[in-house]
Amino acid sequence: MLLTKEKRIEVTGVSLQYDRMVALEHIDLTVYDRDFLAITGPNGGGKTSLLRVILGLLPPLSGKISFYRNGIEVPYLNIGYLPQKNTIDSRFPLTVSEVVSSGLMKEKRLLRSFTPEQQLQVEKALSLVGLEKFGKHPIGKLSGGQMQRALLARALVSCPEILVLDEPSSYVDYEFEGRMYEIFREMNKTTTIILVSHELNKIENMATRIVRINKSIREIGNKESGLSI
Repeated sequence: MLLTKEKRIEVTGVSLQYDRMVALEHIDLTVYDRDFLAITGPNGGGKTSLLRVILGLLPPLSGKISFYRNGIEVPYLNIGYLPQKNTIDSRFPLTVSEVVSSGLMKEKRLLRSFTPEQQLQVEKALSLVGLEKFGKHPIGKLSGGQMQRALLARALVSCPEILVLDEPSSYVDYEFEGRMYEIFREMNKTTTIILVSHELNKIENMATRIVRINKSIREIGNKESGLSI
């Protein structure tokens, strides 16, 4: 697959600190349309911190994040996010479908029910991850691997422009792992993917670029020529 040079995300001079400890130091990085950007590095090297800054979950100490659509800077993009750790309390009275549909909340009008089209999106996302029979099940009844699949469906349900994945295979069922990578490969035909992993052997053939981060960007490998970070 050939990359276009249309940029979607630009990270410029981003630094971050936790309690005066440096987490990120002057990160410059451009993410392109239909990029499959794999980010690796040591534990504590800032991989997840960079994702959280891009997502607007952490304010950088300095620098900025810019988003682009069709060559024009825009205030935000439709981003699907699969975090490394599940933050949903399994005791909370939610069904699997309700968890997945929360990925559409930005599209839902206040105090309105989901439309039939949105409900169909939820059904399709559940089917994509093999949970089509679990929609009405309480989230607390799922296994850890099934929960990870439900959270992946939540990240996919809005048909995002950008898909951000933090160690997506950490808790996934072994039998689903191959299918998960097939989903990523198919989505990458139309969707930009940013994936953090400390193990690249299963994605290095899919990744268009590999970035190593340890507080700052240490190295980058490009499959395609003519692209710089």
